[in-house]
Amino acid sequence: MQAGFGTGTYVDAGMFIQIGLTALILMLAFYLPANARMMALENAHRKFSLNMQDISYAYQLAHAADRGDTFLLSSEFDAVKERMAFLRHHPDLQSLEPEILELAAQMSQISHELAETYGDAKVSRARMFLQQRQEEIEQFQQRIGDAQTIQQELRQWTRDIEIEESIAKSQLARLRDELFELLPELSAQLQTPPEDRETSASSVIAMSPPRAAE
Repeated sequence: MQAGFGTGTYVDAGMFIQIGLTALILMLAFYLPANARMMALENAHRKFSLNMQDISYAYQLAHAADRGDTFLLSSEFDAVKERMAFLRHHPDLQSLEPEILELAAQMSQISHELAETYGDAKVSRARMFLQQRQEEIEQFQQRIGDAQTIQQELRQWTRDIEIEESIAKSQLARLRDELFELLPELSAQLQTPPEDRETSASSVIAMSPPRAAE
């Protein structure tokens, strides 16, 4: 093969073209298997992820049924078979492979003790108990609020009574002081003889008309 570039002509150009094609083929031969292995790993990982999702979904359904006391057999083999039959007849799991259903059934049988501990009946009783406790706490808080209101009212009432009592004491003290001021005069009048008191009274009566006339 002859090839030209510009004004020059190359007689053995075919050899160089053949060498370049051979190098390209060798590069592709190394690249394509590695790419194929990467694609296979990605597909396997994707398939594994899908299988794990299916197993997890099937296990959740079996565990929920186990919490509702659907499975009654106690033997391990019979319990797994019972769970597999339940999963096989479930409408949402018709397209899954038997291996996935078997693995989910085994997982559900292993967690049977957990399902008994947290069964639907026990969980509902616990929720009812907690709800009752919550209602009792709310009632107790309401009673505390009412007691605080009554305490405030009694405190204010006590303050009003103390104020009124202090006012009454001050009035009593003032009356007592006035009474002590009047006692000397009353005691002096009591110590004077009756004749002097009559004379003073007649003199007061006699002197009263001129004062009235004036």
